[in-house]
Amino acid sequence: MPWSGANAIVEEDLHCQQRVLNLGPLNSEMSLVSAQTKGRTREEHMDLDRRAFLQDSVGVGAFALASAAFWRVERAKAQAGSGHELATLTIVELSQLLANRKITSRQLVEQALAAIKDLQGEGSRTFLSVHESQALATADQVDVQRRNGAKLHALAGIPISIKDLFDETGVTTLGGSKVLVGTPAATRDSTVVERLKAAGAIIIGRTNLVEFAYSGLGLNPHYGTPKNVFDRAVGRIPGGSSSGAAVSVTDGMAAGAIGSDTGGSIRIPSALNGLVGFKPTARRVPLDGVLPLSFTLDSAGPIAKTVADCALLDQVLAAETNDIPVPAELRGLRFAVPKTVFHDDLSPVVADAFSAALGRLSAAGATVVDLPMAEFAQAAAVNPRGALTSAEAYWWHRRWLKDGADKYDPRVIVRIRAGEMVTAAAYIDLIKLRERFIRTINTAATGYDAMLMPTTPDTAPTIAEAGKDDETFFRLNSRMLRNTAVINLFDGCALSVPCNVPGGTAPVGMMIAGTQNTDRKILAIGLAVEGIIGKPQ
Repeated sequence: MPWSGANAIVEEDLHCQQRVLNLGPLNSEMSLVSAQTKGRTREEHMDLDRRAFLQDSVGVGAFALASAAFWRVERAKAQAGSGHELATLTIVELSQLLANRKITSRQLVEQALAAIKDLQGEGSRTFLSVHESQALATADQVDVQRRNGAKLHALAGIPISIKDLFDETGVTTLGGSKVLVGTPAATRDSTVVERLKAAGAIIIGRTNLVEFAYSGLGLNPHYGTPKNVFDRAVGRIPGGSSSGAAVSVTDGMAAGAIGSDTGGSIRIPSALNGLVGFKPTARRVPLDGVLPLSFTLDSAGPIAKTVADCALLDQVLAAETNDIPVPAELRGLRFAVPKTVFHDDLSPVVADAFSAALGRLSAAGATVVDLPMAEFAQAAAVNPRGALTSAEAYWWHRRWLKDGADKYDPRVIVRIRAGEMVTAAAYIDLIKLRERFIRTINTAATGYDAMLMPTTPDTAPTIAEAGKDDETFFRLNSRMLRNTAVINLFDGCALSVPCNVPGGTAPVGMMIAGTQNTDRKILAIGLAVEGIIGKPQ
């Protein structure tokens, strides 16, 4: 269970009420949240105040990441000592540079901080708090250990961001909301944070998200919405709910990010921003100390530039004692391509990119089989209108709704309140339906090494379009979550890997999905697949 004041367990009703009344300042090192100023709207003040704070905190000039171009296109800048290593190199490559002492951890942290503080960039919308002094101090410690010949983990000295759902000692977990401002700080680290720190990773800061992780679009009316790396001048959605997590990686603010995934919140922003995201089997990574959305469907995992980076982060998060998987041999692998649900009304860009990627896999020797797999049509009955998610969300939020309902994003609270109407009998029915659905999909997937689907049916719409009215918001949100949420319902694991040719159309993701506890197999397949499907024909 979570450890922070905001994440109080059910039995702590009296303590929880006391916390709601505590309106003191946040106990985080560099909070980007401040009181509102008279004469400005909440949105205007938030943006100006946080940017002013960042400007004041800049000790030296920060380089501007050139128009946030895709990291794959920017690798020409990636020579050691160029000052662009964090933005352009993978975690594995950075680890090698550190081990060979061609770069220091402090230099990487300084690059991350410069990108975050860049006033022309997305830092103020990407991070809710930044651990500047702590990150620099930890980097110096790692550099000393490395100079002294210590044998360190591959993640040691690498800047990593964490979604603002994971408890850190002395920090208030906000969940991207105003509701929890002023509640007591966490008294211990979440297990995810403990494991990252034990490996020597440097927590650079806490990333923005959809309020309480309850949307696949990435919009946040409280702290702003970071813009997608693609077509930034237009301003497209980053995807959600781990919006800041993805942008922290694309923009060189972190080498990798840790997010959560209840219905696609890791895979959607990864797909829309040209990154790799891994949603593990739910029980693979402990969720104690993580603010929940749905304790049945929640999982925690990485977002990074490559499958190898995700595998390395997963190894730490899951406390794996084995080495990361090696790439599978593509020739002879059997892939099922289920048509039911996943291919309904795909946008032409997604359909074309996905079809071309399948062609490249076939040419590489894999067996790709189109199947109806009509069993997936049952998904709608397992979580009708998100009833399972909203019931569990309401269970956690009901105490905060009593006194803080006006502080919620209206598009979030309306779905949380829907959970109040789910009876105990209806909830148990949904749990039993899900158990049968899991067994059904496990049977249907037998004989195939993985299932392949488009991660999302659409590329990223503009922020303006997604937020223009409730009808458009909920329509786009439902479509964005449609494919990914099914994986959570059958308790599966899945990668999202870019499948469009970089530098052309908007990013498109391919899901490589498996049944529960096939995580290492899916990662091994992903290592083989990503080198094929992103290549020009």
